[in-house]
Amino acid sequence: MSVLRLSCATMRLMSQQIFDLVVRRTWRVPLTEVSAGDAASVARRFDGVLLRSGFAASGRLLGYVGSLAPQDARLVAVRVLGVVREAVGDHVQHTAYFESFPDNVPDTLDFWVSCLRDALRGTPSAERAEEVLARGATNLLSLPRYGRYQHTYEEMVAAHDELLPALTDRRTVLDVGGTLDEEAHRLYLHLAGSTTPLSDDDLAALTLLAGHCGSMEQPAAVPVRTARAVVNAAHVLYGREPQVDTVTDVLRLACALSGGDVTLETPTRFRSLPRPVRRTLLGALDRVVGDSPARLGDVARHREAWKRLGERLHPHEHPGTPSAARVFAVARGAEGAASLAARVERSLATGARDEALGLLTVAPGMLVRRVDHLLRTAADDAEAAAVVAAVEKALPDVAGRVVLGLREHLGDRARLGSAGRRLFVNRAGGGWSAPDTRAPLPDGALADLVGACDAEVLRRLPRPGELVVDPDLLGVALPLSGRARPGGVGLLPRGSRTPVTGDSLRFFVHWRQASRDTDLDLSCLLLDRGLTTAEHVSWTRLRGEGFVHSGDLTEAPDGATELVDVRISAIRRDVVVPQVHVYSGETFDQLAEGFFGFMSRDRAQAGLPFEPATVRMKSDLGGAGRVLIPMAFLRGPAGWEALWLHLNPRGASGLNTVEGHRVTTRTLLRDAIARRHVTVRYLADLLETDGVPVHDGVPTGPGPVTYLGFAAPEGLPEGSRVVTPENLLDLVPS
Repeated sequence: MSVLRLSCATMRLMSQQIFDLVVRRTWRVPLTEVSAGDAASVARRFDGVLLRSGFAASGRLLGYVGSLAPQDARLVAVRVLGVVREAVGDHVQHTAYFESFPDNVPDTLDFWVSCLRDALRGTPSAERAEEVLARGATNLLSLPRYGRYQHTYEEMVAAHDELLPALTDRRTVLDVGGTLDEEAHRLYLHLAGSTTPLSDDDLAALTLLAGHCGSMEQPAAVPVRTARAVVNAAHVLYGREPQVDTVTDVLRLACALSGGDVTLETPTRFRSLPRPVRRTLLGALDRVVGDSPARLGDVARHREAWKRLGERLHPHEHPGTPSAARVFAVARGAEGAASLAARVERSLATGARDEALGLLTVAPGMLVRRVDHLLRTAADDAEAAAVVAAVEKALPDVAGRVVLGLREHLGDRARLGSAGRRLFVNRAGGGWSAPDTRAPLPDGALADLVGACDAEVLRRLPRPGELVVDPDLLGVALPLSGRARPGGVGLLPRGSRTPVTGDSLRFFVHWRQASRDTDLDLSCLLLDRGLTTAEHVSWTRLRGEGFVHSGDLTEAPDGATELVDVRISAIRRDVVVPQVHVYSGETFDQLAEGFFGFMSRDRAQAGLPFEPATVRMKSDLGGAGRVLIPMAFLRGPAGWEALWLHLNPRGASGLNTVEGHRVTTRTLLRDAIARRHVTVRYLADLLETDGVPVHDGVPTGPGPVTYLGFAAPEGLPEGSRVVTPENLLDLVPS
């Protein structure tokens, strides 16, 4: 029996949230139940406002809005405009400290002197001024004029000419979709069917969609276990049996039902659950352990979480689930159960390597993840060959992202050998690196495994009749995991490399503090090609050759924006690394609002400091860290390219600056540049070697094609499949 109870008000709010989510994730406007009429004038105004924000309405969308009753058309237009403007950061007023930025920004020393002069003018007497100067040291950040806007947004607008449109300006096309339920269900199946771990933002979206689509057709399988927990929670609330096959699946489900962390990386405060839900969880647990008692070995990894959950489920009240009771006995230490990983480690420690390999063959994913260790510690070529044979046999039974991850790892090992370094990035985006002290892998085994991975990936790829690829997308990394990727628009997976257009890069950060004064600082580290010589642009260095800072702001009760303008044709360095630092106050996840992004534009375009039509990327600020290194820009023989990093180091508790983190930034960047990720180019090359016609840019024939690009061109043949960054997950084979 279903335990789901939703009020009408909750359902209306959910429908509004679903509408916004569909527009933001698909750039399609769902059809709504409205009255017909003539709203052609509303449609024209709607299109004009969209263009100013960097969006354009398709002919179908304009026809739909124009066919509504005027009052309904206005409601749809306002709702859509609110979503798309917030998506690119255009929902707030961005005011620069220096109102004519990037022009007329003073030298840093001259600016500080003027702030001090203004402060002294405000003292009641000359004697008081002499007293201030006699102190010897003055806190410049406490001067009355420093760090606070000295003009209104309207005054800043009056100081700028209107933006001149350019062909390179972003034009994101909005189309009309199906009904709200159809669009929500399509997006639900897309996220639930992801073959790679979802980001926190994606998991939140899936949670909302699972509740809305609970009465609709459900996915036959949910490959990723964190996503499966979210879907299972909706199943339970709708009175259906959850899909679980491990005890950890049940623990994740309990976390989802309690609004906790389904990744199990942070403790969940378990709620008091209704008796039917407790009975469902214990029944699922009983079936899993009853079918495979060896699953009890997984309990110890999350022992404390199981103890807390046992206090909520009351297993002693359900004598009909004896196998479930064993889970909590193991958690309390009353019963022993060794995990498979522990048994493998014991075998390796005692020298029983054949036994360890035999144990791993029953867990193909674990075997693939241990292959590097097994190969580099192999006693001889025969043992290495046995490991390779076991992995080749296991590859068809592991997830596609694991195969691709192994191929990526092997490629780096072959290219860098033992002279490389290891870059580690955790789920929160925290990064660190160390010298790679591992022994090299045997050449023959390495080559055999690379060939096996290529063959397995090719076997799983669908065969398009013709593959058409936008060359700019070839350097985009395949999304093997979205766990450390923040929410936002225009984001690409870590390791992606994309060309950069325009004469200027303009970075921006906007934040609004929640409960206490917060000073965020936008900075850039500028490096030479060898990453040795460095200079910076920040609140301590407002301008230099080819770059200028908009001015420091030290509080944001109503929101504040800092910008950095870099003329990439004029700077003398070859690497630009934008960064955001928490100098004081709240961490990123404590802010009421915060986001970073960049614009690409030409100086001749003029315009306001923030022009939404030139925004290329906007990324939410999140996590408990106090430093953000979102990306780097590298000058190469063919021009500039962006390297996507998504790094969020913890930083110090306060007073973080670009100068203070210079060594860390250079180290992380050096190791990130050295890595090579599996990209769209890798898949295209595989298909081309298998005889699939691959073309750049546009189709060559009348039949349907598979098109890979940043946006689908007009006039694709009917029946064509389109993959853009919005559905890049579809490229990762299951």
